[in-house]
Amino acid sequence: MAEAFFSPCPRGLEALLADELRSFGAKGVQAVHGGVAWQGDWAACHRANLESRLATRVLWRVAQGRYRAEIDIYKLAYSVTWAKWFTADDTIRIYVTARKSPLKSLEFITLRVKDAVCDHFRTVSGRRPSVDTVNPVVRIHLFLTEDTATLYVDTSGEPLYKRGFKPAAVEAPLKENLAAGILRLSGWTPGEVLLDPMCGSGTFLIEAAMMALDIAPGLGRGFGFEKFRHHDRSGWAAVRRAAESRRQAPRVLPIFGSDIVGEWVRRTRVNLDAGGLAKCVTLDRADVLERTPPAAEGVMVANPPYGVRIGEAEELAAFYPRLGDALKQRWGGWRCYFFSADPALPKLIGLKASKRTPLFNGALECRLLEYRMVSGSNRRKDRAPDPAG
Repeated sequence: MAEAFFSPCPRGLEALLADELRSFGAKGVQAVHGGVAWQGDWAACHRANLESRLATRVLWRVAQGRYRAEIDIYKLAYSVTWAKWFTADDTIRIYVTARKSPLKSLEFITLRVKDAVCDHFRTVSGRRPSVDTVNPVVRIHLFLTEDTATLYVDTSGEPLYKRGFKPAAVEAPLKENLAAGILRLSGWTPGEVLLDPMCGSGTFLIEAAMMALDIAPGLGRGFGFEKFRHHDRSGWAAVRRAAESRRQAPRVLPIFGSDIVGEWVRRTRVNLDAGGLAKCVTLDRADVLERTPPAAEGVMVANPPYGVRIGEAEELAAFYPRLGDALKQRWGGWRCYFFSADPALPKLIGLKASKRTPLFNGALECRLLEYRMVSGSNRRKDRAPDPAG
């Protein structure tokens, strides 16, 4: 029997995630704001958790109903047969998200759902589960629209962008599923030369190497569904074996990374090593304004700095035109992609973007800007500033 699921993802990647989920056997796929609703069996759920590079979670729908007041949500949550899926010994956490809900206090709604779950267990077994807000065994999600309440059990546990390694993160890192989506949007394919000249903690490089070697992103971690009472262990083992069998051994890949900050190059190396990918990527300390291309053509992808502190805006106002000059002088034949929340970048870089894709990094609205660098005499055509942000 098909179950109903919802997989949230970074906004802007919904269509890509829909295609990815179809490849795992998902049916009735519907991309909506902030994620994808779909149907499938537990094998499809297992594959989505293990293999999705774009989803943030896989939420299993267990109840849905209309509501007008808090008591309606309590009754809906109480009616769910929670004890079929976990026990009173398992800790829980309730998450509530709302869009256009008339109810005023999400904190109160969270308490009412918790009460309903605990009351259900008291009725069934005389005992109730405890709440753990840090590392719960079971995560229960409630989503409210204007008049409909939907309850989900989280099959993922930790968010899926947590791949299970990467110990040396830097401040405000790009989440892995957003980085993977940007690589997909760039059109980069394994075997094509890839460079991140501002690599930070190496997120683009790690995701690209895992794609090139067909390494399922969840092979190094566990999942929430493994703790369910009805968990199909043999089916899950078969899904894992299939993914393991496709995994290619590490090898030198045409993937390059650099950063002007030596400490970030070191952190990237630590993260690659933690993922077993150290030999796959060529790393250097280099200034993007001065470094030379590692090949005659390829794909550059970068998340350049943008001004968030006093004084940075002035520095970037000088940096962006120099970046544009460097691209025009040395990077003919390359497709260059910059992911940025800075509206000044397209205005100051001195190149006309051939494509602008809206994306969100959390709540922050960003753009993925594509610059197709041409060689020779055509290069002058790219000099016109881009007035659009």
